[in-house]
Amino acid sequence: MTQHFKLYINGQWVDTNEQLEVLEKYSQDVYATVAKAGEKEVDQAIASAEHAFETKKLSSYERYEIIKRVSELLLEKQDKLAIGIVKEAGKPLKQAKGEVVRSAQTFEWAAEEAKRITGEGVPVEAAPGSENRMAFTIKVPVGVVGAISPFNFPLNLVSHKVAPAIAAGNTVVLKPASATPTTAIQLADIFEQAGLPAGFFNVVVGSGSTVGNQMMKDKRIKLYTFTGSAEVGLKLKQNTGLNKLILELGNNSPVIVDKEADVAKAAQLTAEKSFAFAGQVCISVQRIYVHEDVKDEFQAKFMEAIQTLKVGDPNDPDTDVGPMIAEKEAIRAEKWISEAKENGAKLLHGGTRKGPLLEPTVLVDVHKSMKVVCEEVFAPVVSIIPYHDLDACIDEVNESPYGLQGGIFTNNINTAFHAAKKVEVGGFMINDASQYRVDLMPYGGVKDSGSGKEGPKYSIDEMTEERLVVFEFGIKK
Repeated sequence: MTQHFKLYINGQWVDTNEQLEVLEKYSQDVYATVAKAGEKEVDQAIASAEHAFETKKLSSYERYEIIKRVSELLLEKQDKLAIGIVKEAGKPLKQAKGEVVRSAQTFEWAAEEAKRITGEGVPVEAAPGSENRMAFTIKVPVGVVGAISPFNFPLNLVSHKVAPAIAAGNTVVLKPASATPTTAIQLADIFEQAGLPAGFFNVVVGSGSTVGNQMMKDKRIKLYTFTGSAEVGLKLKQNTGLNKLILELGNNSPVIVDKEADVAKAAQLTAEKSFAFAGQVCISVQRIYVHEDVKDEFQAKFMEAIQTLKVGDPNDPDTDVGPMIAEKEAIRAEKWISEAKENGAKLLHGGTRKGPLLEPTVLVDVHKSMKVVCEEVFAPVVSIIPYHDLDACIDEVNESPYGLQGGIFTNNINTAFHAAKKVEVGGFMINDASQYRVDLMPYGGVKDSGSGKEGPKYSIDEMTEERLVVFEFGIKK
């Protein structure tokens, strides 16, 4: 039977007359229906978040207890949540289970950080005339946080927005992706079970053009945290005034394989991290630059590694690559592959599509103006590009407008650090692929890949304001 989900506003489950259908991404059958928010529901959600922020205060330890309990409940409900992620996102089961575990860790780290929010002493007494003054900073929450999350990690990227916001003492209005909203609604139920007071967390579902635009224009929201396309991120930046923004945007991750690399390791890791969740990860490997001296060896081992990937039904626990989020996205990627082939690229593997399922695809003989190279493909498509000179290779890498994460495989420490200093990215991996991420690290990009950092400690810094307090004390002589 199709399950129906309601909105969560001010601690109440709210239904509406209009519904959104959520497809099971592999079968393309309707998996669930969700109440669709209108202008009234969005306004109510923001109003309840503002009222809760102004009238209900939780101590840092109370926030710790609630967030830690959410972490525990996520693990208790791991199987159910993972099955939901498989259905609404099409993510292979083993990857979906991993996402739930990561989300629980994100909440656990956010809980710990809630007890560590602190300012610092400022030695103003060192300035002439301020001998009788002391100063320090405190961190205060910004207020209502507007969170807009993407489809590809319907739990963990929601966790990265919500957990630090609550830990910092803020309240939240969340708009999850319309393609994958049910996991976020289940998180609201978990928050309720954990004892979060009404109004602190609200979930409204609807399109970006309606719900997103209304949130963007509402001055009661003091900080926006958004993961999605660079185009929408730019629109947010242009239309939210001087409000604070955390933007996690696009990427087309480069990985360099040096002539002094462990080629077998490089091939295995890049194969694994090019096609996980059908390449629909912001830091999926997309461009592999391989030194010409090891190109043939790398390609042979890379192709061997790909043969071990199981493609198909994400409900199968052995599946590595499932469907894309929508058939139209698979068709788009297929067109980009065809365009590349028409312009001289050669297909080493894949390129075939069946509905939303696109086979892992490897291209060679590409050039930098092809969409599969210069734009974000966000699909199971990777290009192998030979290079001769490292600095020339890095220059080509840096021509991209994106700069989220990249990496290099090399056993030469000088080469590793030379590349780390020159490649223009927010995070650089040495002897691992660009897709490496643990949830406590600072995560964010440069250029069109966004601004601000995720990771509980770093998001809390973004989601608080630093306030200076100066105390003058008169000393009687």
